[in-house]
Amino acid sequence: MEITKEMRIVDVLSICPETAEVFMGFGMQCFACPMGENETIEEACLVHNIDVDELLQLLNEKITKN
Repeated sequence: MEITKEMRIVDVLSICPETAEVFMGFGMQCFACPMGENETIEEACLVHNIDVDELLQLLNEKITKN
């Protein structure tokens, strides 16, 4: 499975809870935010001014290791 920018953060965390540390490494605590339930990875990156491609690369590396 590959994580894409269209996926909701809550779904990614459900699939692989270990991805929380990747999000937190970017200063994103979206899983604790009410918006995190409906926000896609791309939307959250726009809000936090984060490179979505860089985040996706690290998220996908994380799920591959687990």
